[in-house]
Amino acid sequence: MSAELRDLALEVAREAAALIAERRSAGVEVASTKTSLVDVVTEVDRASEALILALILAARPDDSFLGEEGDDVHGTSGVRWIVDPVDGTVNLLYGIPAYAVSIAAEVDGEVTAGVVINVASGVEYAAALGHGATRDGVPLRTRPQGPIGQRLVGTGFGYLRESRVLQAELLSHLLPEVRDIRRMGSCALDLCAVAEGALDAYLEEGVHAWDHAAGGLIAAEAGAVVRCTPGRWGGVAILAVPADGYQEFAALVDRIGQFGE
Repeated sequence: MSAELRDLALEVAREAAALIAERRSAGVEVASTKTSLVDVVTEVDRASEALILALILAARPDDSFLGEEGDDVHGTSGVRWIVDPVDGTVNLLYGIPAYAVSIAAEVDGEVTAGVVINVASGVEYAAALGHGATRDGVPLRTRPQGPIGQRLVGTGFGYLRESRVLQAELLSHLLPEVRDIRRMGSCALDLCAVAEGALDAYLEEGVHAWDHAAGGLIAAEAGAVVRCTPGRWGGVAILAVPADGYQEFAALVDRIGQFGE
């Protein structure tokens, strides 16, 4: 079943990616904000989510659906779709080529299928539980891990000033210990970067299920350990590291107090 859900997610994500690309070429404007003035929503986000919801429920009308832009449908099948219609909305707004459609399916509370499409590049990441992860159909594996000082780490920042102050403080302790830090603006694509070896680790607090459900499965199926825990200021914190380097890096993260208990 996980492979069937993955294939449906990929079909739907392609349709949404085409819509986003078409709308992007016509110009994108902010429609509203959420948690702060920099936490923006565009009409493209809303149109993408509406399309995904319609296509999924047309194919599987008894399923549940959770979308970032507010669509919450309660079904009876035991399958729930978790969707970020545009992960990286600020990148979309500015024309930075790192924004994605992220679609995951969970069965009885466990994520079993996930698809992330980088709309700007057209690269497709997909995974089904127990079937591995792929990039454009080619199997993915994480990068073999060396010393922590040679590892490239991805992260993201929250939208509230208070959380950014704490994140900056914690990163000041992490940065001297690693090769460098990257902030690309899409949780889903950062997790896929761990899966394909473009990052050696990814960590962020303040993520939501729609941010990490699909990308987290892709990273895990490619050989990463993905950990979600409570963060220091109340949000969900995520850590994704290739399995052969996880223990050492997780110990560093815990020592500097990046996440809560």
